[in-house]
Amino acid sequence: MNHIKEGKYKPYPQIDLPNRVWPNNTITKAPKWCSVDLRDGNQALINPMDMNKKLELFTLLLKLGFKEIEVGFPSASKVEFDFLRRLVDDNLIPDDVTVQVLVQAKEELIAKTFESLKGVKKATVHLYNSTSIAQRKIVFAKSEEEIIALALEGVELVKKYEKKHDGKIFLEYSPESFTGTELEFSARICNAVTKAWGIADDRKVIINLPATVEMSTPNIYADQIEWMSRHLDNRENVIISTHTHNDRGTSIAATELALLASADRVEGTLLSNGERTGNVDIITLALNLTTQGVDSKLNFSDIGEVLDVVERCTEMDTHARHPYVGELVYTAFSGSHQDAINKGLAYQKAKEEDFWEVPYLPIDPEDVGRTYESIIRINSQSGKGGVAYILEKNYGYQLPKAMHPEIGRIVQTLSDEKGRELEAEEILNIFKDSYFNMKKHISLVDVTISSGKKISTCTLTYNYNGEKIIAEGEGNGPIDACKNALMKDYKNEFTISSYSEHSCGDKSSAKAIAYIQIQSKDILSCFGVGRDSDIATASIKAMFSALNRAFK
Repeated sequence: MNHIKEGKYKPYPQIDLPNRVWPNNTITKAPKWCSVDLRDGNQALINPMDMNKKLELFTLLLKLGFKEIEVGFPSASKVEFDFLRRLVDDNLIPDDVTVQVLVQAKEELIAKTFESLKGVKKATVHLYNSTSIAQRKIVFAKSEEEIIALALEGVELVKKYEKKHDGKIFLEYSPESFTGTELEFSARICNAVTKAWGIADDRKVIINLPATVEMSTPNIYADQIEWMSRHLDNRENVIISTHTHNDRGTSIAATELALLASADRVEGTLLSNGERTGNVDIITLALNLTTQGVDSKLNFSDIGEVLDVVERCTEMDTHARHPYVGELVYTAFSGSHQDAINKGLAYQKAKEEDFWEVPYLPIDPEDVGRTYESIIRINSQSGKGGVAYILEKNYGYQLPKAMHPEIGRIVQTLSDEKGRELEAEEILNIFKDSYFNMKKHISLVDVTISSGKKISTCTLTYNYNGEKIIAEGEGNGPIDACKNALMKDYKNEFTISSYSEHSCGDKSSAKAIAYIQIQSKDILSCFGVGRDSDIATASIKAMFSALNRAFK
């Protein structure tokens, strides 16, 4: 039974937009990016960043390619003010980067903001005030006209101090809590702001339409953006910006749909840090573009460095399943996934075309500075392909396909017993114990093989149930000759159903590895593995390995 009182929550109203075009659009270029890590992200931290952390994160943002960075709220605290002054005094702001500062529509705050901006060549002054129904009714108790007047007062103050500033000033206006504001009122206040600023070709205005609180499904936010785009005056000179939060867990989708609906710019943070459930994650947005063949204009080729810096500066951990960057996102535990990835990587390596098409991996891990080393890991849910991948990738054993189920069952049984993931070295040890170090009822002592044009001759010395036996045999190859010599005294009938070999290691110390599959009337299939500097001897060792496993 639903314990929530009926009528406590209501559905978000639909937008009257019968001729919407955004569903048929495609994102073909990157938006303008603005990082708000140093402001919105910082204010949401348990321990806000100190000067050194702010500088380290600012340096990272420049390295990643951000051209617009909101550096703080300099009128709000001495730390915020001093940080901007440090950037200016140490000449740390590149000429092609615009710093952004947030401020409310109060003269003492705007005056302090421009004091912090002294010497900055290009800056965006981000002016905001709350416009939502709830804020007007509950927090401010002001009418629509009073809210507009407050915004216009802020614009006039920015213009006043702009005249005294030796540098370029851009205006950004945010009707805060836009998603809780009537669209007609949002358009009215934004148009009043751009008109008061004096919008023109050389005086564009950023109109930021934030989902300060995410209140609806992403398609409705897209409708709101398209509606506003149609109703903003001088649209060609308006840069529509988004600033989504993740209250409903759909900020990525909301932002992408907003871009389809004509948004030009995105504000967000790295790894989604921000108030409550966080801001939209720019890393995910950018790499989503990458997977669609669109240049994001940001450089995430070393995602490990990004994680290291952001986690150290914010003192926040990244979820292991965070898209693209989490510890486990390029890891497969499922057997079917492991098998598909293994085959996909081999296919990708063999083909001439660059197009990436590896199952379960939407992006090449190498493109973000990750490796294939940890793609496949083994636990009780893992399958045959994953074990084979580990043994080949880490240790050079190229198991034949028919052997994969056998080794997979052996490893899975031990993983079930331990109830945890198995490390690669543990898997290697299981493999060695199963195929090299098993309990032996028959063991090879020595073998001599001479091969003619058609016939091979084998002299075989072996121990069988505690007795040393020497036997000779002939056959159409070394393995056949050895088997014929063995069967003169060996009591277990068997046939050899498959054989494969390869070298392992560098040229100077390479070993031959052989795999033999045997069958008998009582045993459907059993593999053995042999390793030796001589391929013929490795083959004989593989046969003995299979016999010891089959006839325990």
